[in-house]
Amino acid sequence: MNKTNLKVTLVSATDYVDKSNHPEFEKINERYNYDAGLSAGICYMPGTFADLEAKPLDVTLRRAEGTKVSGHHSVFEHNYVSLLLEDIPKLFAMLLNNEKVYVTSEKSARYTKMKMEGLELELYNKWLAIFEKEIAKKYGNEAYFDPKRITKLAQENARYFLSIYTPTTLRYTVSYRQLNYMYSWLKNKNGIVHKQPQLKALEPYIEDFCKQLEELHLIDDKLADDQKGRDFSLFGPSINTNVFENVYQTEYPASYAQLAQAQRHRTINYRITPPINNGFFYVPKLIKGSQSIAEEWLADMRRLSTSIPQATMISVAEMGTVEDFKLKMSERLCTAAQLEINDRTKQTLKKYIALTNNDQIKADLENYNKGARCTFGYKCKTPCSFKDGIKLTREI
Repeated sequence: MNKTNLKVTLVSATDYVDKSNHPEFEKINERYNYDAGLSAGICYMPGTFADLEAKPLDVTLRRAEGTKVSGHHSVFEHNYVSLLLEDIPKLFAMLLNNEKVYVTSEKSARYTKMKMEGLELELYNKWLAIFEKEIAKKYGNEAYFDPKRITKLAQENARYFLSIYTPTTLRYTVSYRQLNYMYSWLKNKNGIVHKQPQLKALEPYIEDFCKQLEELHLIDDKLADDQKGRDFSLFGPSINTNVFENVYQTEYPASYAQLAQAQRHRTINYRITPPINNGFFYVPKLIKGSQSIAEEWLADMRRLSTSIPQATMISVAEMGTVEDFKLKMSERLCTAAQLEINDRTKQTLKKYIALTNNDQIKADLENYNKGARCTFGYKCKTPCSFKDGIKLTREI
């Protein structure tokens, strides 16, 4: 195995409250087997849960083993583990963050500097300075744009030069059952992670990640047997038809950076569809109007193309319900949101209104078509008073 700097730490884990009767369970997978065995007994119990707790240990453990064989693995979903993942490549984080149900808290490239070196660091610093200058030139007289905000927005745009393999840190919380399933998907040599070219560079990290999960006693080989043949959802086929009714599906070009933002909307499904890595890069709106600066941006992106900068454009399919989309608008139609996802959300709203055959939905969505979220009922606790932001015409 190639050496990686990936570090997996078990931060916390839910547990069966009363372990006093069975202190011999030192390893987390042993405790979770016992807990699942108790839960599995609830469905058919003639008496109370206390009766199940009073059963002999071997009876409860046999019941847990039986659920593994039968595929009734939901009893292993009552327990959650929280992992700190350090120096994990951004694309690996995106692979995990596309699955349901989970919680993630990730180091932000919008607000902090990530670990970089060589040409990536050189170009990041170059464009950080360019954006600080261009933002000050365009918006320096606006009260909203103090020096701290200008630097933050410059970082947000310079981060497009970060590779999809740039290391990040996140805390990732997931059910014990789902963690075992994802482990099995990572180990499956015929699975999606071993078929996508972009994921080839992750193989040493995948191997290291799986090994560390085993060392933490978080893996049960029988539970890891996902009998339904599922796999990671980050990559999939294109959508043939746009749909905008009570449920919707649409497809559009986006950068890797924008997709990572969109994944935070966990009620909505996203996937990368063909074509992938077609050589195009996102160009921030602020510099798009200057041909010389925009050409310099693209030239520098091409210098990093083999490491796949996060500005690389991909095709993204988005699927959800109209209620999910309303919640997304209440987050992303805002001055504080990343501009690319703000603009994409606005474009999807206009497509929804234009293409839906449901007059009630059309009328409802027109209420969201006035500007930023503060124009359609969202109670902002930190109003920006930035007119271009409120009108959704900002360039940064």
